[in-house]
Amino acid sequence: MTERVAEALARIERLDPRLRAFIEVWDEEALERARTVDRRLPLAGVPFAVKGPTGIRSYAAGRLIAAGAVPVGSTAVPGAGTYWQTWGQGRHGRTVNPYRADRTPGGSSAGSAVAVAAGMVPLATGSDGAGSVRIPAAWCGVFGLKTTNGLLPSPDRTGLASAGVLARSAAEARSYLRCVLGAYEAAPVTLPVPAVFSCDLGFARPDPEVAAVVRAAVDRLVAAGIVRLVSPRRPFALLDPREAWLTVRGGGAEEARASAVRAENDRRLDGLFGEAPLLLTPVTPNRPHGHEGPGELYSTALTWAFNLSGHPAASVPAGFTADGCPVGLQLVADRGADASLVGIARTAELREATVRS
Repeated sequence: MTERVAEALARIERLDPRLRAFIEVWDEEALERARTVDRRLPLAGVPFAVKGPTGIRSYAAGRLIAAGAVPVGSTAVPGAGTYWQTWGQGRHGRTVNPYRADRTPGGSSAGSAVAVAAGMVPLATGSDGAGSVRIPAAWCGVFGLKTTNGLLPSPDRTGLASAGVLARSAAEARSYLRCVLGAYEAAPVTLPVPAVFSCDLGFARPDPEVAAVVRAAVDRLVAAGIVRLVSPRRPFALLDPREAWLTVRGGGAEEARASAVRAENDRRLDGLFGEAPLLLTPVTPNRPHGHEGPGELYSTALTWAFNLSGHPAASVPAGFTADGCPVGLQLVADRGADASLVGIARTAELREATVRS
């Protein structure tokens, strides 16, 4: 059972000085745990990383360890007071995007995304309060899942943050869900899945090239028979959730305007999911920005609405911009439909692999 863990540690030693995904690596503890793990457990000997210095104490990490997985280290997150510096701070310095070292990997689950993208671990824990799993997943070209708010325990008192996972594939994310949920029931996927596509959710201003990459990915899903695009009875758009999210995150009493925006968006999303089980959007309106900062475009513009509403959402790799930056396609499902969401993503992966072969 030590082979996979030893390989992960060797890869971390070789790659992390350049990528700086980890803040701590637990070599001896990981190898000892791998030597003594019960081989009958579902994730026996599977190495994984945890987000940030406190990630090992999370509910998800405990469930993964109980399933036989082996934590090998904790990953970089932004430093205190640097909410926009989403690149993380690894033990060797600033965490970088594995595709473009001059660009951020996204945050706040920065190091987790880099560790998975570089093949240092097959999966890593994350948490998502505004897009903190989905954005780094999109910008590092891996799969990322934000679970339904409240499905798993979270220390966030505002209720915005939800546990999540970054993984090489939806299949590995499915293994995560099976082990961290008290009850998991795989939902059969009937193809094609009716889906609504929105490039901007009615208010965002996506980079034209990012939008084109995402639309091409959606067209491939349609051509492969994975989804069938449908038009809702009424044109679908959300109210910009920015001020509502900031109000809730501020921790004060929710102002009337913020409550009204939240309630109206919930009503519109309930209506949409009453007609179709899947919503497709870009994960971010922009490509990975440089380490100097994000500029005027919020990378969270298309993600934080679903932290307010509580819906599960995933990022799947959609392709690359001409300058070599990964782009993510966001899949959103109804509350509690996490297993179905991962099942749809897994079906899409299998169909893509068949086409490539």
